[in-house]
Amino acid sequence: MTIAPDRLDGARGQAAWTDTRLLYALEEVVEKELNRHLAIAKEWMPHEYVPWSDGRNFDGVMDGEPWALEQSKVTAIGRTALVVNLLTEDNLPSYHHEIATLFGRDGAWGTWVHRWTAEEGRHGIVMRDYLLTSRAVDPVELERFRMAHMSEGFESDNAHSMLHSVAYVAFQELATRISHRNTGRHSGDPVCDRMLARIATDENLHMVFYRNLLGASFELAPDRTMCAVRDVVTGFRMPGHGMPGFERAAARMALGGIYNLRIHHDDVLQPVLRYLKVLEIGGLGPEGLAAQEELGVFLDGLDGQARRFDERQAAILARRAARG
Repeated sequence: MTIAPDRLDGARGQAAWTDTRLLYALEEVVEKELNRHLAIAKEWMPHEYVPWSDGRNFDGVMDGEPWALEQSKVTAIGRTALVVNLLTEDNLPSYHHEIATLFGRDGAWGTWVHRWTAEEGRHGIVMRDYLLTSRAVDPVELERFRMAHMSEGFESDNAHSMLHSVAYVAFQELATRISHRNTGRHSGDPVCDRMLARIATDENLHMVFYRNLLGASFELAPDRTMCAVRDVVTGFRMPGHGMPGFERAAARMALGGIYNLRIHHDDVLQPVLRYLKVLEIGGLGPEGLAAQEELGVFLDGLDGQARRFDERQAAILARRAARG
């Protein structure tokens, strides 16, 4: 079913473009992007990225060797980021529930939801297998964190509309790709780096899918889409924000160059916004125009915050270097 992209603006248009109507209107775009994704995505096997020969029994029922810090091959910042990244992946059941509820389980939308979930599932599988086999992190602490994180449940900041969800994942998938890629580079272990590079490739393809879908949404309902992008960008949080100790871990990752304000502004927000030419879109109604202006002001302020963070980071690193 196709609904003509007649760009209904103003109060009447905002009311006309309900989530249900947009879902139907975007169905053909989803099908096109799904086919493009399936043609590009390459099959890969999680077990091929795990150093199984390094594995041995842990203490407990198998009466093996308990974990000790010196067994880990990865850096301190690598351990912190790997735990955060894996715990984020562990909440896949909640993510699937949210997007399946918003996007539906039928037609091209449903096919994409299940395909995305299946691909994301590999990420948690390979990361956990790597961490335990290589003894990169404390397995007891990791499992306790997982239980605590998942027992709290997850509720997205953007579950109140389909457009908000599409806008959020367009940025979040890119943020996740960069976090994984930087974690691998700073891990100190080439095996870890190779594994996370493979995961990052998937995340990039997911970002392209959602980014292109967001672009089609701008063509159909520019005002509503602009408001959704404004809301998502100004209130953006990574999906792992509810995990135990997230704020402290995020601060470490920021200083360690895994993910911080500068990276968020330059490598996540700006590439998507520039590609879609969000700040250049014309013909908006009053609500869309106000959202566009608010977005520009916010980005300028965020760039200033990132500049101040850069200065603080340089000072902290200089003090650390001076202490040897």
